[in-house]
Amino acid sequence: MKGNAKLITVLNSLLADELTAINQYMVHSEMCENWGYVKLHMAIRSQAMDEMHHAEWLIERIIFFEGAPTVSKLNSIKIGKNVSEMIRNDNGDELDAIQAYNAAIKLAREVDDQGTVDLLAKILKMEEGHVDWAEIQRAQIDQMGMENYLVNQTIGN
Repeated sequence: MKGNAKLITVLNSLLADELTAINQYMVHSEMCENWGYVKLHMAIRSQAMDEMHHAEWLIERIIFFEGAPTVSKLNSIKIGKNVSEMIRNDNGDELDAIQAYNAAIKLAREVDDQGTVDLLAKILKMEEGHVDWAEIQRAQIDQMGMENYLVNQTIGN
């Protein structure tokens, strides 16, 4: 089915965001595992997997519209040097993603594409969950201090 050209462009832009997030999350996840923060490693890895699903769904939608998914474009990847920077960078990117998905949903509504609205709303809800997770981590760090927070992220706790 031939899709709206402007919407396909937006879907490809969202795809670049998701592919970037996958890479950033995977590096952060592996850094946490290397530091022994197993719980944090698994939580961030799970978010990377969510982003992989988002990318897959966007690719499917672009192909459905007879478009060409652009999988070779990444945005700037912001690798944190420590856990606090990782959470801050990832959260900032998720907040940007929420704005981008809301704008894309608006465009999909304007071109009467309810299927894309539904898909984007599903992804948006998951992105909001990632923001919520980051806000919880930041609150825990503020309340218990970084050292105590990190102890809770190791094996056996």
